[in-house]
Amino acid sequence: MAGEITETGELYSPYVGLVYMFNLIVGTGALTMPKAFATAGWLVSLVLLVFLGFMSFVTTTFVVEAMAAANAQLRWKRMENHQEEEDDDSSTASDSDVLVQDNYERAEKRPILSVQRRGSLNLFEITDRVEMGQMACMFFNKVGVNLFYFCIIIYLYGDLAIYAAAVPFSLMQVTCSATGNESCGVEADTKHNDTDPCWGPLRRVDAYRIYLAVFTLLLGPFTFFDVQKTKYLQILTSLMRWVAFAIMIVLALVRIGHGHREGHPPLADLSGVRNLFGVCVYSFMCQHSLPSLITPVSSKRHLTRLVFLDYVLILSFYGLLCFTAIFCFRGDSLMDMYTLNFARCDVVSVAAVRFFLGLFPVFTISTNFPIIAVTLRNNWKTLFHREGGTYPWVVDRVVFPTITLLPPVLVAFCTHDLESLVGITGAYAGTGIQYVIPAFLVYHCRKDTQLTLGYGTVNKHRSPFRHTFWVGFVLLWAFSCFFFVTANIVLSETKV
Repeated sequence: MAGEITETGELYSPYVGLVYMFNLIVGTGALTMPKAFATAGWLVSLVLLVFLGFMSFVTTTFVVEAMAAANAQLRWKRMENHQEEEDDDSSTASDSDVLVQDNYERAEKRPILSVQRRGSLNLFEITDRVEMGQMACMFFNKVGVNLFYFCIIIYLYGDLAIYAAAVPFSLMQVTCSATGNESCGVEADTKHNDTDPCWGPLRRVDAYRIYLAVFTLLLGPFTFFDVQKTKYLQILTSLMRWVAFAIMIVLALVRIGHGHREGHPPLADLSGVRNLFGVCVYSFMCQHSLPSLITPVSSKRHLTRLVFLDYVLILSFYGLLCFTAIFCFRGDSLMDMYTLNFARCDVVSVAAVRFFLGLFPVFTISTNFPIIAVTLRNNWKTLFHREGGTYPWVVDRVVFPTITLLPPVLVAFCTHDLESLVGITGAYAGTGIQYVIPAFLVYHCRKDTQLTLGYGTVNKHRSPFRHTFWVGFVLLWAFSCFFFVTANIVLSETKV
């Protein structure tokens, strides 16, 4: 459950951790990025992408510093409790006995990882997996904890709505065709409306909602039970992701090389910045999962450098994917889900490749949906949990899963505009998780560390952006983003 200290898990090397972080960040958001790039213009998109990548790196180092501070706090409390036990036993034991017992108990209680590191105990070693919910409880007051869970819950709802819409939308686009040639999927130069026919009297929107109902009936029940991702499922989905991305990049480069360059993106179009911003924030989201990624890394000596390298690689990959897309395809022909641009006969002649790319989101997203749903359900339970209290069976097994599953399915029923769903989720809840929460966490953890351990204490995992200016800058940027996106939405609705 969110907010608890969980087991660290099996250790892995720093480079394996780098791959895991890469796979976590490069997900569904990357598939909606090409259309957002084409809409906002390539220069504005590139500048914003680099800047948001830098800001995400800053707040990632904030979370790592807070994780180290949380570990120090927990270790300090254990040492204090151990000292109290020693004081209680001192009246019945001789000095030599106490010394021997002290050395023995310290050796036994010391974390194994710390024993392996030259036998010295560093308070700020990240050995306990402390999730963000637990850090919020340690460093925030009650209001701050509730706001934290509210932000996490809204983000997870947005995530589930995106997933619930993406799978039926992909199935609809692949299987429905106005020309009747279903193997070719989306035809060239064809813009379909939801009211266009799909199968006989059924419209495309009807097919979409049928797929949504099937998706909900098949995966929704997992919300009512405990489920966790297996190692082999993670390996399979990661492999499929890389094969799909590699095929799309290569096919786009081949088309451009053969002179089929259809795209002529503008330099800048500020009307598309709102969605681009949300998509980019969503595409750099990893802060909420850092404890489970960073803690098992066996050696954290050069952790900041490895994280920086990861962000450079991710930026390069996003740039390659988006630039090949916007110059290969016309901006108005780019689909919300980029994989669907390759479900066309004139783009890919091999039917197996068309179906693989067209259905790629179905395979990968379907495996993630139950995991996120259970995470959201557990966050709801944690938010309303009172110490020593238990939930009635109906509330625990029916009410919480229902309020988890119903809202995103209703949102997906009303709209399948993936670019807007990703943009709004990233621009609001994503901004809170990626900027606001890490900034407040690092600010309060620094104050608590100074009060508890003294002003001369140095956190070995402190962020390179250690000056308070950076905390203020991140918060100012987050506020500016909230204001800009809200104003843009209001102005857009007013014009309509």
